[in-house]
Amino acid sequence: MDKELDFAVEVEDLTVAYDAKPVLWDVDLLIPRGKILAIVGPNGAGKTTLIKAMLGLLKPVSGSVRFADGDIHSRSVKNSIGYVPQSGSVDWDFPSTVLDVVLMGCYGKLGWIRRPRKEDMELAKQTLTKVSMLDYANRQISQLSGGQQQRVFLARALAQEADIYFMDEPFKGVDAKTELAIVALLRELRAQGKTVVVVHHDLQTVAEYFDWVTLINLRVVASGPVEEVFNEENLQKAYKSKHALLKSVV
Repeated sequence: MDKELDFAVEVEDLTVAYDAKPVLWDVDLLIPRGKILAIVGPNGAGKTTLIKAMLGLLKPVSGSVRFADGDIHSRSVKNSIGYVPQSGSVDWDFPSTVLDVVLMGCYGKLGWIRRPRKEDMELAKQTLTKVSMLDYANRQISQLSGGQQQRVFLARALAQEADIYFMDEPFKGVDAKTELAIVALLRELRAQGKTVVVVHHDLQTVAEYFDWVTLINLRVVASGPVEEVFNEENLQKAYKSKHALLKSVV
């Protein structure tokens, strides 16, 4: 790995297994600071597992994850990270309003006991405005469409004012308008010097949406600037086929 790279996250020799079956094997990865990075690969390649391991949500069999500012278990690093999980992994029946959910993004700064301050309420409303959801602030989260729910979770992540964001398939199941809104947000975060790591499934939009790409299939096949590593050879290694879709994106 290029140690001269200004990195946000460094992964070394990471192996993760479920029931003794490896899902990731000896992964080495440097995530550069200030980039929008896509993690792509076939179903079951370990994409979600990789970001969960980086976030400390899964314990690896071996290896390490290091953030530029310290260990994932330190409070300062945790407070510098925003996470948008897959929408299918969230209990949408939980009785919370849209505003309540977004305010949860402030708890890292507030702690769980203190009540939100006026400035926290203003920040939550600002982030809802950015994702065009302010009009839904008092609505129950369970009453929203899938695309609307995804926007709310993006607003919650923005309310954290994090330095690095992890997003697990934020474009999945959303309409074209929401997708464009998410892309605009990612670019705004990059302009602010933030790092954004996105698990992504649509190969046709990788070159348009992302600066950097990591292709994985149990191991890292290739990782680097999109124009250098997002090519037919690496796609075929990752997907182990000469699918017509691969030819359409290179």
